[in-house]
Amino acid sequence: MHLQQQQVTGQDRHDTLIQARLVDDNHRGTFLPDMFGTPLFMRGEGLVFAWMRQLVRDYHGGVWMFYTLDNGGFYLAPKAKEPFVLSVAGNGYVGEMSADAAGIVATLFALCQLNHEWVDTDQGDRLADRYHALLAFAAEHAEAGAILSAID
Repeated sequence: MHLQQQQVTGQDRHDTLIQARLVDDNHRGTFLPDMFGTPLFMRGEGLVFAWMRQLVRDYHGGVWMFYTLDNGGFYLAPKAKEPFVLSVAGNGYVGEMSADAAGIVATLFALCQLNHEWVDTDQGDRLADRYHALLAFAAEHAEAGAILSAID
């Protein structure tokens, strides 16, 4: 299954909006192992950063914020006030979006890549669930159009 091409339909929508919560400093140490799984948390974090470097030409690192979603998903986003210009070579998307939206895109690409590496395993199933939870949140995000166009 190619995760990036799955559409979120009206039937998949929640009656209430999915809420994101910033992970506080006391829980940052356990966040990545909890979300990516203990064997993959370093690779998962590295992939999110690598995707951001690939998607945003002017990105050169920085502080990242971690978010949990009340539907079981999560994402990472750079702490930045300025918007980013993303360019996705695979689909021709070029557009500006907030750091929050750019982090969602980078996390979706990282989850998709990890899922393909761990397909047909329990870990792969868990990653697919996390991907779809984040995709549902992305579909409700204020910048949903840009996010969904970037991952199309």
